[in-house]
Amino acid sequence: MTQTISNTSDVTRLLARVSTRLLPFLLILYVISYLDRINLSFAALQMQGDLRLTDENFGFGSGIFFFGYCAFGIPSNLAIERFGPRRWISSIMVAWGLVTLAMCLVGDQNSFYALRLLLGIAEAGFFPGMLLYLTRWFPPAQYGLAVARFMIAIPLAGVVGSLIAAPTLSLAGFLGLAGWKWLFLLTGMPAIIFGVLTFFLLADRPSEAKWLSREEGLTIEKLTACKNYDNVPGADPPAPVAEADSSILAAFSSVRVWRFALLYFSMAVCMYGFQLWLPQIIKSFGHLSDSQSALLSAIPAVFQGLGMYFVAGSSDRRNERRLHVVASAVITITGLLAACFFDASWVRLLGVSLAAFGIWGSVGPFWALTRSCLKTSAQPAGIAFINSVGGLGGFFGPYFVGLVKTLVPNLNGANSSFAGALVLLSAAALLTIILALTSPRPQS
Repeated sequence: MTQTISNTSDVTRLLARVSTRLLPFLLILYVISYLDRINLSFAALQMQGDLRLTDENFGFGSGIFFFGYCAFGIPSNLAIERFGPRRWISSIMVAWGLVTLAMCLVGDQNSFYALRLLLGIAEAGFFPGMLLYLTRWFPPAQYGLAVARFMIAIPLAGVVGSLIAAPTLSLAGFLGLAGWKWLFLLTGMPAIIFGVLTFFLLADRPSEAKWLSREEGLTIEKLTACKNYDNVPGADPPAPVAEADSSILAAFSSVRVWRFALLYFSMAVCMYGFQLWLPQIIKSFGHLSDSQSALLSAIPAVFQGLGMYFVAGSSDRRNERRLHVVASAVITITGLLAACFFDASWVRLLGVSLAAFGIWGSVGPFWALTRSCLKTSAQPAGIAFINSVGGLGGFFGPYFVGLVKTLVPNLNGANSSFAGALVLLSAAALLTIILALTSPRPQS
C-alpha cells in the first residue's frame, strides 16, 4: 500500500526539493528565450545605423515580434497539452535558435521585419507553456513565488546580455562581420543546444520524473489539482470540483479573461517599451560608447530581479495580489518621471532602475492573481489567451516609443530625447493601476 505524504514538513521538504531540482533548469531556458528576444536592444546600438533604420522603423521591427507571438500563443500552448512539454518546448527552442542565427543576415528593413515576426512565432508557446507547466508542480500557495523565481531569468538575461554585448559589439570587423551580427550568432546557439537537452531532461509531469518516487510524484499531482489547498497538517486536499469549459471559445467569451488580458496589455506596453529601448535610453543620458551603454544596462537588470523577488515574496506571504500590482506600478511611474525630468545622469540612471524594479515587480503577483481567478480546466486556454492578447502591448510599447521619440524629441524643461516616450510609458503604468484596482475577484 502506498503511504500518503500529508505532514506539513514532509510536503514543504518535497516542494523545496522540486524547486531546487526543476527551477534552475527552467530558469536557464527562460534566460535563453528572453535573451533572444531582447538581444536586439543591444544590437540596435550599431545595427540601426548600419541598416539606416529610423526610430519608427526600429520600434516597429522590435514590436512586430509580438504579432507572431500573440497569433500563435494559443495554438502553441494547446499543442503543449497534446504533445507534452518535453517534445514541444524542445522543438520550438531549436526553431527560434535558428531564426536568431539568421538575424545576422538581415540587410534591410523588410528582412528585419520578417525575421522578427518569425522569431515571435517560434517563441510563442514558451512562456505561457512554462506558466502552465509550473501549475503541474506547485500548489496555489507556492505558485506566485515559483513564477517569480522562474522569471528571475528576465533580469538575468538583461545582465547576461549586457556582459555579452559589451565585448561583442567591439568585435566589429572581425572575420568581416559587424559586431551586432556576432551578437546574434553568440546568443542563438544556446537555444539550439538546450533545446536538444530539454528533450532528454524535462519530465512532462511529476509522476514521470525519474528523480521523484511514484509516491512523491502522485502527491504533487494531488496537491496541484486542488485549488485552495495550503498544506494543512495531516489533511488530504479536497477533491477537485467540476469546472467550466476549457476551450478557446470559452476563454474568448469570458469577460473575466478579457479584463486580465487588458491589464496585461497595459503592463506589456510599459515592459517592452522600456526593455527594447533601454540601452539607447541610457546612452541618451551622456556621452557614452556602445559598450559602456550596454554595460550600464546591467544595473536596471539587477533592479528587475530585486523587484520580482521581493514583491512576489511579499505577495505570497500576505496572500495578496491586487495591491502588490498597484504598488509596483506606482514605483514604475516614480522612476520613469525621475528619469525624464532630473538633470543629473546618475539620478536618471537611478530612475530607470527604480522603474525596472516596479515594472517587473508586478509580474509574479499578476500571474498569481490570474491563476486564482481562473478555474483549473480553463487555465490552458485562459493563460494563453491573456498572454497572447495582452502581449500585443509588446508591439505597441516599442513602436510608440520610437514614434513619440521621432515626433516629440524633447519636452519643455526635460533633458532626455526619450522624455516624451517615458511620459507615455508612465501613462501605461497609470492604466495598470486603474485596471488592477478594478480587477475580478478570485474564484471561490
